[in-house]
Amino acid sequence: MYTPSRKEYISVTVRDPHSHCYNNGKHRRQSCWRKWKQLSRLQRSLILFLLAPLLIIGALLFPSITEQWAGLSDSEHWLQHRDLPPGVNPVLGPAAAEGPAPVAGPRVGPVNTPDDFAEPRGPNVPMLARPPIKKRPVESSRGPAGLHRDGNMSDTGAKGGGDGGQGEGTEKKVVSSWRGAMIEAEQVTEVPPSADGKEAAAPPSDLLEVDRLEVVRDAFRHAWKGYKSYAWGHDELKPISKTFGEWFGLGLTLIDSLDTMWIMGLKEEFEEAKQWVEKELSFDRNVDVNLFETTIRILGSLLSTFHLTGQQIFLEKAKDLGSRLMPAFKTPSKIPYSDVNIGKGTAHPPRWTTDSTLAEVTSIQLEFRELSRLTQDPQYQEVVNEVTKLVHKLPGKHDGLVPMFINTNSGQFSHRGVFTLGARADSYYEYLLKQWLQGGKTEDHLLEDYLQAVDGVKKHLIRQTGPSKLTFVGELSHNRFNPKMDHLVCFLPGTLALGFHNGLPGDHMDLAVQLMETCHQMYKQMETGLSPEIAHFNLQASDTSDVYVKSADRHNLLRPETVESLFYMYRFTKDRKYREWGWEILQSFNKYTKVSSGGYTSINNVRDPVNPGPRDKMESFFLGETLKYLFLLFSDDMELLSLDKYIFNTEAHPLPIWPPPPK
Repeated sequence: MYTPSRKEYISVTVRDPHSHCYNNGKHRRQSCWRKWKQLSRLQRSLILFLLAPLLIIGALLFPSITEQWAGLSDSEHWLQHRDLPPGVNPVLGPAAAEGPAPVAGPRVGPVNTPDDFAEPRGPNVPMLARPPIKKRPVESSRGPAGLHRDGNMSDTGAKGGGDGGQGEGTEKKVVSSWRGAMIEAEQVTEVPPSADGKEAAAPPSDLLEVDRLEVVRDAFRHAWKGYKSYAWGHDELKPISKTFGEWFGLGLTLIDSLDTMWIMGLKEEFEEAKQWVEKELSFDRNVDVNLFETTIRILGSLLSTFHLTGQQIFLEKAKDLGSRLMPAFKTPSKIPYSDVNIGKGTAHPPRWTTDSTLAEVTSIQLEFRELSRLTQDPQYQEVVNEVTKLVHKLPGKHDGLVPMFINTNSGQFSHRGVFTLGARADSYYEYLLKQWLQGGKTEDHLLEDYLQAVDGVKKHLIRQTGPSKLTFVGELSHNRFNPKMDHLVCFLPGTLALGFHNGLPGDHMDLAVQLMETCHQMYKQMETGLSPEIAHFNLQASDTSDVYVKSADRHNLLRPETVESLFYMYRFTKDRKYREWGWEILQSFNKYTKVSSGGYTSINNVRDPVNPGPRDKMESFFLGETLKYLFLLFSDDMELLSLDKYIFNTEAHPLPIWPPPPK
């Protein structure tokens, strides 16, 4: 069949309806000229008048038409995007070179050979093949419009090879950058043909979540790549400057990530981290550590990893650390000091006060109690139970709400009159419920304090915004309400849902649903799709926006609390919107915080998608908590760390719920 050339496609042929002057032969051209001369001057003028605009239009359209046809002829423009789940915004960075990692699922029980990384025997993330690929045009939308925000583009191209486990055929585009941080641009992946040469079929909807699990694994691999390259064995990665920061000098990020790697089935990464723990990790060091942070991050992770793997090395390290933390409890009141020197065996309060924060002294109980159970040494449980009993009886509470500080000398609340579920008090409420669950629901004073506290929150701290009636948790300062809510408070929907799941009142779940929506809006209403550290809420109906953010509060530290609660809410309701909200958050992390050389960075301004401003720090909890909860949120295996068998400490390290005592 004849196919016209590009020029023939766009050429314009004018034909006189009274003649047949469109052939190319010489005699026909002479005949046409005689007929033209026979026309009157008026007729010839009219024809020329009509012909002129057509020629002008043709000249104007010629470049764009030829460009389009030329583009269609170039083979690379016929490459199709990989058919990802709705809203996906794939990125490409140097980490892509590492190729696909194993998809083997985790096991959540002890093994018979403690020193081997055995195949899981417990609940697994199933090993499924990647879903088939469906071709679609390059220009098609890949998600809701609200997820496609423009970033600040630079002229710098990403260097480094690989496809991040996506296979060959990946084409790099220009990378975004801000203040030295390289943000990965989109990737275009060549679609492999099917076996019979036809288009591959669309992925079944029930396989979409497998892709999301792999996206979370890829995010972890990318974060781990940066840590391994520039901060190995140190506490925290500084991904922009490609160096590290020290807090305690104990490999904080590495230890905090151990159980995450096991749960995700990342065998190679886990093994290299385990080797470091065996050969390099020593607590015999002249260093001051924070009792609370060391307990929840290091002790909690060592205990959790022991339970998941059965490998004795982790329990031995936990016992060593636990014994070195005990001097913190040698105070006049038995309320522990905030800091302890794990090499010298001494402890002290901060230099500027004799107070400890309430959250710190009441959020170490899960770990110390479990250490006693495993070692059959009661001293760890005794010291933390004593703290709980003292706080239970203290005067100065406000309908179950507690002040933020407690004095280590007197054992009394200090700075009374200020009540919050944010920083310095948050995990006190979380650990009341979780200790009750850990011990088999036998310690009534813990449940009593928790129920009273929830009633106090509803009575004094719950309000609704004027514009959209969003329910939020504010603060109370000497009987004056402040419509301020830390992102940390977003742990509360998950905790309330966990309590309801274990038989507590139905209005707890109602409040959880409402607060979950508010935490979601704290992300959705920001230009980057990431929540600020602190939000203020409008109480006046005349205001147009529910949330406003002060300049000093616009940073995002890659915190886990919202995705933590999304995990609980999905587990208990199976409402897929919670997965979609988590997916949007992960996309925003990848778009605005991912650094091309490896790692993710906290940012300064969630309201500025063009220049979010990297802070050059990746907190250990991004790997220990945020990515772990996202992985569990997208997993269809409800028995993977079943919430009827495990409770998570406040750093997302799962510990077993104790079996009932023998009768």
